[in-house]
Amino acid sequence: MAAVERTRWGVIFLIWCAGLGAAAQYGKISVVFEQMANLFPSVGSSIGFAVSLVGFLGILLGIIAGMVVSAFGFRRTLVAALLSGSAMSALQVLDLPFGAFLATRVIEGLSHLGLVVAAPTLIAQISLSRHRGAALTLWSTFFAVAFALLSWAGVPLARAWGVQALFGAHAVIMAVLALVLARALRDVPVPDRQPMPGLSSLPRLHLQIFRSPRLAAPAAGWLFYTICFVAILTVLPPYLDPAWRAFVMGAMPLTSIAVSMTLGVVLLRRVTAVALIQLGFVLSALSLIWLWLDPGAPMGCLALAGALGLVQGPSFASVAQLNRRAADQASSNGAMAMAGNLGNTIGTPLMVWTLAFGGYNAMVVVAAILFLCGFAAHALLAMRRRKEDVH
Repeated sequence: MAAVERTRWGVIFLIWCAGLGAAAQYGKISVVFEQMANLFPSVGSSIGFAVSLVGFLGILLGIIAGMVVSAFGFRRTLVAALLSGSAMSALQVLDLPFGAFLATRVIEGLSHLGLVVAAPTLIAQISLSRHRGAALTLWSTFFAVAFALLSWAGVPLARAWGVQALFGAHAVIMAVLALVLARALRDVPVPDRQPMPGLSSLPRLHLQIFRSPRLAAPAAGWLFYTICFVAILTVLPPYLDPAWRAFVMGAMPLTSIAVSMTLGVVLLRRVTAVALIQLGFVLSALSLIWLWLDPGAPMGCLALAGALGLVQGPSFASVAQLNRRAADQASSNGAMAMAGNLGNTIGTPLMVWTLAFGGYNAMVVVAAILFLCGFAAHALLAMRRRKEDVH
């Protein structure tokens, strides 16, 4: 791959927009979940699979996705994932049987994986080193921004015209992004394609990734972040003063993004991404002590969100800092996708169970322990990297 002469901010913005489309593959169901029962009135609690199937594939296939994307090509993967995601949303506009609808969600899961592995790897490759932290921090905001946009625009659209109108709008947006990016990426230098791994080699390749203190480190920290972030936002509202509840819950994701895009970007020019992640975990644990001493304190909640912003962007930046080769970055991003889906899947049930058995104080203690585990995981892997460098 040719050396990058300048940061392609316009293309990076378009790739970030593709990330918004990927996040909407989750969000378009989550934000209208209550209305989904009207679409499939006879399936009962099975309607939950409409959300979880996308994440389940991420748990199973995250690392494989990194290898496949490296072999298939980053440009081709990004465009193909957008087109297949668009096609599935278009099918969901139809009055499908529930089984067929779930089948489209499975394929969307594959589309989502392709996007979240190829996109940040491409962003890292087309950014100058001094801009890479800022570019990947921008990428890290895609989930929160997409959910905010869906809440502001998607929910009113679904209320006025039905959930299938939201699916149709998503299909059009994904198709337009595919066409625009197919053109925008034509003259963008991309990494060479790697050989497609054989099935027999997959167990060995998985072990290589999990044993590598460079490939696995971003995913190790990301697991503890994702276990806590959505779960805390889910279980915290009842403990907030009703007069402040709506403001605080809306402000927490925005505070996290603001800190990540400002203080996080500035600090990334001065310290390593891993050191900044560790700082974010420690400050998150300290914020929980605040919330333990003063349950539901609005400023304590915003302090926690701000601290987590120092974990969010640097986690993606750490992939490129720790791994120079594009194929290694793809594998590391695949491991992050797996860890993120696993964390989102187990986080809320864990916090609900903790609240049920131990109450608010137990929830705060468990979350603080998880944040300190994220710090410790990065510390241990950093020690292993130093030992490898010495030998």
